[in-house]
Amino acid sequence: MTLREALAWATSELRAAGIATPERDARALVAKVRGIDPMQLSLMPDEPLGSTADQRRLDECLTARKQGMPVSKIIGRRAFWKHDFLITTDVLDPRPETEILVELALQEPFRKVLDMGVGSGCILISLLAERPEARGVGFDDSAEAVLIAGQNAEAIGVADRITLPMSDWWDDVGGRYDLIVSNPPYIAADEMGGLAPEVRDYDPRMALTDEGDGLGAYRKIAGGLADHLTPGGRVLLEIGPTQADAVSQLLRAAGLEKVETHADLDGRDRVVGARMPKSA
Repeated sequence: MTLREALAWATSELRAAGIATPERDARALVAKVRGIDPMQLSLMPDEPLGSTADQRRLDECLTARKQGMPVSKIIGRRAFWKHDFLITTDVLDPRPETEILVELALQEPFRKVLDMGVGSGCILISLLAERPEARGVGFDDSAEAVLIAGQNAEAIGVADRITLPMSDWWDDVGGRYDLIVSNPPYIAADEMGGLAPEVRDYDPRMALTDEGDGLGAYRKIAGGLADHLTPGGRVLLEIGPTQADAVSQLLRAAGLEKVETHADLDGRDRVVGARMPKSA
């Protein structure tokens, strides 16, 4: 089977299964099996896909996609900001709308940054890659997530400037930071059934919901900011589209000022930012 034939077959299979983007997904899966960049497929269409084992691997990839597994989880990679990140079903799949948090963080200088719930490390590692003078701490209460974040830090070249402890929110976190960021679990438990299957079934549940009203993580974060933000330091939190007012109130109650909500490219509330006063 040539790459051209493999691509045509894979596209047909995914289209018949009702996959919304069959051509794009087929290219990603065929390229994964062949071990090349998807852009190379058009340059070598008559090259063989590989062995019989490779054809079986492609069939397995197609089966997984038809069952709803996201392409990123099948190929084990997701592009975010300026890098490709290793991901598995043990970490939240980075999404383009989260890049607004990185963009906002980079609008001001910082030297010490904390990422609360680091997951794959996509936020923290992206920030450190842009700021060679900065150092970062990213905790998670998932050992698997910490391991994946460490692999991403090594691959992207920031491992010497990052610390990745396990912690349940503030329990094992010390020091003060001039920037604190987080994309915490913010889906209410009763909203989980309405999520797309690609999210609900393949992202870790603990990264999606607090098993309550969706604000539990923000309450915990807000409760420790006074002890961990430097005077004048910033916090940037990704939120659900209806949570801006509630999260803003929590930050104000914690003593922060200049509380602002920032929208994503679709115009939905996406990030709440605030600043610790420079003096009491």
